Amino acid sequence: MSRPPTRTHARKRRIDYPRRSRNGWRRWVPSWQQVVGTVLGGFGVLAALFTVVYLSVDIPDENDEARKQATVYYWADGSQMVSTGAVNRQNITLAEIPDSVERAVIAAENDSFYTDSGVSATGIARAAASVLGGGETQGGSTITQQYVKNTYLSQEQTAERKFKEFFISLKLSNSKTKPEILQGYLNTSWFGRGAYGIQAAAQAYYGIPAKELDAGQAAMLASLLKGAEEYDPAGGNGNHERAVARWKWILDRQVKTGAMTKEVRDEYRTFPEPRKVSKPTSLGGQTGYLVDIANKYIKKRSGLTDKDLARGDYRIHTTFEKDKVRRLERAVRQVRERDLDPDKRPQDRHVQVGAASVRPEDGAVIAVYGGADAIRHFANNADTAGVPAGSAFKPFVLAAALQHGTAAGEEITLDSSYDSLGRLVAGGPTSVVPAPPGTSPDQRWTLPTTLRESLIESGNAAFVQLGRDVGLEKVKDLAVASGLREESMAPLEQTFPLGTSTPSAVRLADAYTTFSNDGTRAEPYSVTKVLRNGEALAGFDRPRVQRVMDAEVARDVNDTLRTVGWLAMDPAAGKAEARSLDDLSAGSTGKGDRMKSAWFIGNADGLTTAVTMFRTKPDTPQLLPMQGVGGPGSERGNVFPPRIWTAYTTAE
Repeated sequence: MSRPPTRTHARKRRIDYPRRSRNGWRRWVPSWQQVVGTVLGGFGVLAALFTVVYLSVDIPDENDEARKQATVYYWADGSQMVSTGAVNRQNITLAEIPDSVERAVIAAENDSFYTDSGVSATGIARAAASVLGGGETQGGSTITQQYVKNTYLSQEQTAERKFKEFFISLKLSNSKTKPEILQGYLNTSWFGRGAYGIQAAAQAYYGIPAKELDAGQAAMLASLLKGAEEYDPAGGNGNHERAVARWKWILDRQVKTGAMTKEVRDEYRTFPEPRKVSKPTSLGGQTGYLVDIANKYIKKRSGLTDKDLARGDYRIHTTFEKDKVRRLERAVRQVRERDLDPDKRPQDRHVQVGAASVRPEDGAVIAVYGGADAIRHFANNADTAGVPAGSAFKPFVLAAALQHGTAAGEEITLDSSYDSLGRLVAGGPTSVVPAPPGTSPDQRWTLPTTLRESLIESGNAAFVQLGRDVGLEKVKDLAVASGLREESMAPLEQTFPLGTSTPSAVRLADAYTTFSNDGTRAEPYSVTKVLRNGEALAGFDRPRVQRVMDAEVARDVNDTLRTVGWLAMDPAAGKAEARSLDDLSAGSTGKGDRMKSAWFIGNADGLTTAVTMFRTKPDTPQLLPMQGVGGPGSERGNVFPPRIWTAYTTAE
């Protein structure tokens, strides 16, 4: 019987992998033909995918940012406070925009604008990788991409939006000319101060139309495209320094790219300071200050920026109570008109008042007085640091002492005192100790003053020693835990316990709620709800109440502050009217203070209200002296904050 023939050759495979002609590990090394084929195939797939996506993504209709509804702010009772945020934009043609603006913007944002494809692949990849990795989105967008974001897309920072931005930018580059794109970009970009577009920006910063901008002004406005909140020279926190540095860089960059000669660059060595910030008339009176505080809180809790808020279409519900805001404003005006006479007394000029009311139970900011008029006096006196607290800070020193004792482990009570040697003495005011050896006979014995009496009388020596014994770091930590900002704390020097720190009225009022609230407090808040397109934004839950000190410590300090409050009242302050306020407790500055400020922080009828008075002159960084304000007997102006507080608290 014959056997079938043996197969000596296997059927040939389409892809020789692993490779039959190689042995061992070499079988798994692809040939160069296989490598080239795979790469070309991959590029083919990517090209096909790119084409499909490119064809499927359409340029959407232009968004309606310019027609957005205004942002509306509401009082605590739900009634409307003010409507703001209509987009300030005036479209102009590229022919009306100077070449200096065009050169500055291109140098600052995208110097390859006229030669690139409209997109930056590396910038998109970096941004997408950052988003997918959980980080913040990165920059690197071209002018075309920024125009697409401004005009066709939302401002949300997501990888999907960057993906759309890439393909729409490519399509736009093929359907619009570069001058058309640049014109659209300059008309839609945010420059701060409520201004969208170069025409509105020129008016907001220099009070001139865009066509009159010179190269120096153009470079300053171009610097704002990096972020107006950080580069508007009128802003705080180093804005001016950043703006000048960016301005210089943009001018130098134009020289480097050949857009400007060195000779022209040399003509612009002085920074073109913009005009002062102005507010719309709808934000006059106290309204502008209220909106300012609400916006700061919104930006802190939600991550929204001034640019976002300026687009409008938000519904913002605040904690401010209309009747109390108006009552506080009326109280300040009454005391100023009655007790100050700037026409006759030079010391009564440049006097400023700031005040804020906080609800102790939850930290809600109920009312503020930020100045005479938010349009004429831009700085918000209720929410600004820079005014030393003086003796109004001493309750925090006493609280730290009662809470922690001395660094050596000694317990401190309200009846503790210091002898003439600076030694801590337990017991009441009847304790006596020998004076230092060598003193005259009539100085041989000293009657100490208790810490309670030292706080009531604004005694300085005892509190300097107390701060040293407890530890200035512990005093600062307790003050910050009570609500004062870390950045408002003064250096930890010998005078620190005497109130060299500079908290705002809002923060000092909130911190004092700790004493009347048995040692607990909440972060001050001014917004209860923010809606956009009917949806509530996250981040506006009521702040959590936290314990800062033992309840017994808070009660001891608050009991002492009851006496401080009554002694701070005088007949002119309305002591008779205030008798109904049986829960009054207060801290204040007094005769012994040598700070350039006067304070009164009173708690009564469910509100803690801080009132401060100081003198400041425009363009003068230091506070002016308070000596002589209001005439003889004003105790460096210290009588006026309690008068304002009483007029506000007892008004019907």
